[in-house]
Amino acid sequence: MTYEEYLDEVTTLITEKYNVADAAAIKLVMKAQDEEFFVRHDEVASLRNLDQAHKDAKTIFMAAKK
Repeated sequence: MTYEEYLDEVTTLITEKYNVADAAAIKLVMKAQDEEFFVRHDEVASLRNLDQAHKDAKTIFMAAKK
């Protein structure tokens, strides 16, 4: 999947798995992107897969809870 599709997938997973509103999930992903969480995903296409998206969604959500 493309980098943009990957970010959309992570956002969707945060919304669905953690009952977060769309706008809030978008903010979480944008914050993670601003903090360069996704730099390697942009550079290494093999990181943009569904299994990794589930892991990243959890990581981003858990970090936001702290």
